Amino acid sequence: MPLMPKRVKYRKIQRGTLKGKATRGNRVSFGEYGLQVMERGWITSRQLEAGRLAVMHFLRGEGKLITRVFPHKSMTATASETRMGKGKGEISHWVARARPGQIIYELAGVPEELAVSAFARVAHKLPIRARFVRRRMHP
Repeated sequence: MPLMPKRVKYRKIQRGTLKGKATRGNRVSFGEYGLQVMERGWITSRQLEAGRLAVMHFLRGEGKLITRVFPHKSMTATASETRMGKGKGEISHWVARARPGQIIYELAGVPEELAVSAFARVAHKLPIRARFVRRRMHP
């Protein structure tokens, strides 16, 4: 079941632009390892779910996976071969905004080799480049 908000103030929103780097959510906070996005883009709810399933299937239920992003943004589409005008299309899917440096998944309770392999599988399912990061211990 793809992720989507329970309710929103406005159903249809403009596309907008993704500027700058992630200033929040850019360090591993809840787990030991994370998957960090290296470029900006939109990640659909289906891609997030595919990544989650890939990790859980690979780890066979071991460890704990935390998803740090949520698809709040609705994307609309009009049917193909439709003439111009007639307003904005209906909602087709939901996306999460991803800025460079943002952590999208975190993993806890598994060895590092397993985490690297699991996140490599997830990175193939994402539309943007991502890298494996470890938690930094603050002094």
